[in-house]
Amino acid sequence: MRNNQNGMTFLGILVIGMLAGMLVFAGLRLTPVYLEYMKIVSVLDGAKKEFDGTAVELQMLRRSIQRRFDVEAVTIIRVQDIHLSKSDTGGYILRVKYAHKAPYIANINFVVDFSKTVEIVR
Repeated sequence: MRNNQNGMTFLGILVIGMLAGMLVFAGLRLTPVYLEYMKIVSVLDGAKKEFDGTAVELQMLRRSIQRRFDVEAVTIIRVQDIHLSKSDTGGYILRVKYAHKAPYIANINFVVDFSKTVEIVR
């Protein structure tokens, strides 16, 4: 009767380790992208909380968002990239849509599309 050993070879362990390392590296590259998006969402939600139910002017809204961007250190978009339009209720609709390109390895990049809409009601 032959004695067979079971288990992974060194090559198998190396392949599994490389795959796990690539996943961890991808997570490290994508984490700042999603944290930046969460900052933008908090800025838009903060503007909604501040101006919901009040008669706000467009310039005041833009200044408030710019100050919030400065405090949160948002650098991927500017206030001009936020589409502001009048809503049917007389308030404003804030809409941001952008793509963030995060480098991965050599010429491989991750492109993540984000979109957020907030309505400020009078």
